[in-house]
Amino acid sequence: MFEKVEIPVMGIVENMSTTSARSVATKSTSSARAWPAHGRGERRGFHRQHPLDIRIREQTDGGKPTVVAEPDGRLAQIYRDIARRVAGKLSKQKKDFSSKFPGIVIQNT
Repeated sequence: MFEKVEIPVMGIVENMSTTSARSVATKSTSSARAWPAHGRGERRGFHRQHPLDIRIREQTDGGKPTVVAEPDGRLAQIYRDIARRVAGKLSKQKKDFSSKFPGIVIQNT
């Protein structure tokens, strides 16, 4: 869809793409991984998979986003990493100021 409307895609963040049990050191794939665009993020610049974790819902529902509730936690670290990568990509994009200047027309009179 973004390609059709010519919006550049910097990367893909798969929200709730994996699940992890706190007591088990394994990571399993959820149905969100079967999303048809899976894998496109690697070709777009960056690709991050954000885990499904009940604390995200509990904390945000309670009015404290994860990065505030547990600023040193793994989930906050993932959010900060995503934000840093997006900011870095944005800072490298060329800026187009052409629409800021008035049109100039030269006519022979």
